[in-house]
Amino acid sequence: MADIDALVRRLRSELGPDQVITDRQELRTYECDGLAHYKVVPAVVTLPHTAAQVAAVVKACVAVGVPYVARGSGTGLSGGALPHAEGVLIVTAQMRRILEVAPQDERAVVEPGVINLQVTKAATPHGYYYAPDPSSQQICSIGGNVAENSGGAHCLKYGFTTNHVTGLQIVAPGGELVRLGGRAPDPPGYDLMGAFVGSEGTLGIATEVTVKLTRLPETVRTLLAAFGSVDQAGAATSAIIGAGVVPAAVEMMDALAVEAAEAAVACGYPPGAAAVLIVELDGPAAEVEAQFEQVTALCEANGAFEIRIAADDAERALFWKGRKSAFAAVGRISPDYIVQDGVIPRTALPEVLRRISEVATAHGVRVANVFHAGDGNLHPLVLFDARVEGEAERAETVSGAIIDLCIEYGGSITGEHGVGMDKAKYMPRMFGPADLETMQLVRCAFDPLTLSNPGKIFPTPRLCGEKPGSDLRERFPGVEVF
Repeated sequence: MADIDALVRRLRSELGPDQVITDRQELRTYECDGLAHYKVVPAVVTLPHTAAQVAAVVKACVAVGVPYVARGSGTGLSGGALPHAEGVLIVTAQMRRILEVAPQDERAVVEPGVINLQVTKAATPHGYYYAPDPSSQQICSIGGNVAENSGGAHCLKYGFTTNHVTGLQIVAPGGELVRLGGRAPDPPGYDLMGAFVGSEGTLGIATEVTVKLTRLPETVRTLLAAFGSVDQAGAATSAIIGAGVVPAAVEMMDALAVEAAEAAVACGYPPGAAAVLIVELDGPAAEVEAQFEQVTALCEANGAFEIRIAADDAERALFWKGRKSAFAAVGRISPDYIVQDGVIPRTALPEVLRRISEVATAHGVRVANVFHAGDGNLHPLVLFDARVEGEAERAETVSGAIIDLCIEYGGSITGEHGVGMDKAKYMPRMFGPADLETMQLVRCAFDPLTLSNPGKIFPTPRLCGEKPGSDLRERFPGVEVF
């Protein structure tokens, strides 16, 4: 094992004593990300302020063979920023400068610790905004969005983070500062930037991000439709997309999710709804008005018993308040829950949701469904009480069964939360050995020592000298499992 004391001395000389944390109580602040089921206390936490300091930390780790993990705001939901007990956690949250807003190029250049919503706030005076909008956009960081290829409610029309990043400065796993892409679209050569976005910290650390800015739409119209069944809401979603309308967002919440949101933020959704849809259209005024009438008619034709149209921005914000608060709101109706993240074909929504309900009932577990209905990205919330013997295990069983359903219907084990360590065990259900080894070869090309966020994504370490063994405690010394 490396001499951690010597490493700490080097890190303090490179960064300064206030930017290196070794106190056990302070370290516990960083023991998990938004997925709190697994916790690991890191050996050291560093708080770099510049790209050069990030590079210095990585070089110091590489010199003594110590693993390191990058962390932004810590809002991830797959354990992607879970620390290594014998490693260094590199927290980029203090790198939060917006370096440039260039409306003439429709670009902004930001540091990784910049909060997602701050980019829009900086661009709005120029008539632009930043389109990717995770539900945690008030607290999640751009660096974390890049690592996880985050989406959000409006990804149906505007795409994910990867569709909005044109350039990166990264610290490669050897400690070198490297630039990928730039302001111009579609640079020649291999799409290394495409490989990096969504690589979950296994290919290096982003220290500067150039993003596309999107022109503010002329008009935004939002409606909330209440249905007597989830099947009706799913059918309305399919009808809208099938009619050739591409809304900015189509979000669905079932009765349990609505109950939680009402308890948390009093959003005032229609009482008695088994499911609600939030549909938002944006664009040229004439087009939006015509499509809005069409969407309203399709919701009515598919059984909506109440439709509310936002009269102004304040009412629109109230519609979204319930949806955006849904994950945290579930804490009002359950002491513990697992946030799942799988994708299915949109047309399979009614059948898959019925089967989720059947699995949950069979195991005596409740599941609240809140998700991006427009693109079939599910976020089932599996509720349980860890104080009751056996409930956590049953919830984990149901969570895994939901992932199996997504694969069975031709979907994916994750849509926007990433694989991290939480879903690594499911990767072989979706990919064969040759696929996984090819992915590992890409990783080895960037990080031959496998020191950059080791143990994530892949269920069994291979190649690059990694030792085999898929047991969680083997991969993560010091891990606590809850």
